[in-house]
Amino acid sequence: MDNLKRTALADEYQKYGGKTVDFAGWFMPVEFEGILKEHEAVRNNVGLFDVSHMGEITVKGKDALAFVNYLITNDLEKIVDNQVLYTYLCREDGGVVDDILVYRFGEEDILLVVNASNTDKDFEWVKSNKGAYDVTIENVSDETAQIAIQGPNAEALLQVHTETDLSEIRFFFAKRDVMIDGIKCMVSRTGYTGEDGFEIYLSNDDVVELYTNLIEDGALPIGLGARDTLRFEANLPLYGNELSDDWTPVEAGYGFFVKVDKENFIGKEVLAKQKAEGVSRKIVGFTMSDKKIPRHGYKVFKEDKEIGFVTTGYKSPSLGEIIGLAMVDVEYAKIGTELDIQIRNKMSKATVRNRKFLVK
Repeated sequence: MDNLKRTALADEYQKYGGKTVDFAGWFMPVEFEGILKEHEAVRNNVGLFDVSHMGEITVKGKDALAFVNYLITNDLEKIVDNQVLYTYLCREDGGVVDDILVYRFGEEDILLVVNASNTDKDFEWVKSNKGAYDVTIENVSDETAQIAIQGPNAEALLQVHTETDLSEIRFFFAKRDVMIDGIKCMVSRTGYTGEDGFEIYLSNDDVVELYTNLIEDGALPIGLGARDTLRFEANLPLYGNELSDDWTPVEAGYGFFVKVDKENFIGKEVLAKQKAEGVSRKIVGFTMSDKKIPRHGYKVFKEDKEIGFVTTGYKSPSLGEIIGLAMVDVEYAKIGTELDIQIRNKMSKATVRNRKFLVK
């Protein structure tokens, strides 16, 4: 794995027993003390993630707000400075280029946080749609480290390390120039686990010190395995699973983040039509009747007719049930509908259920 990209924390993984994998070209830990233990730590206490592989793209200049709002499906004009917006970059046909977070620090100062596997693609997409907008676009991913502290005790643990009152950082807001253990950071409160917590953006030079301090103070290091089970239980999409350039966010069931009443944006015509007229397929939740686990891409059937495919399937650590998400033809999307999922050339029964797996 010598040819993989490495975060500034890559040399730290082994100290904590990290098992590493190739993740979208990055050398990353899949687990430290076991996915189940790490999952439960975030649900019940506090865990720490290295997410420095995520991409960061700045958009600055006179037309920054208008330009970014043209790129995305959500409405950046509806939020205030220092607020964060979840949204999609879409193609003209509505296919998803990526799902991203947009940090609005001012009308001329905006940060896009994008998926690691899509950073280069997204950067080129943003630049290619610049047109006549007066903006400067810069990929600052290589100089930016990011760690995420998540769990019901995240605020209490992190508060010991800073004089900033973390309770004043509201959900989906950010604050710059927060000193944590004497290190200047930008802190936001979004999360990808279904739990409370913070994202800490800082320089590569400082991240090892802070990562170490938080672990020594009780945060358990968490790998990509638990990150996936946590986000899945919370019905948070993963690009390449629930989101793709082959279907739209409306088909994926995330139409709430598509604001078709705003002025023109890329993909608006197709997405507005889908929201008005409905879609022919959609992603549903399901529960398995047996103990077999359906994986991404497994085929879904109804009475010998192929009607879709699994996007994610797991045995839920929190529920103890085998559950999943699947894209199916809309006529089979009603809660209670029985489906068949092909697992190793045999059919297993599943029942459509609400996607809100965790009711908190």
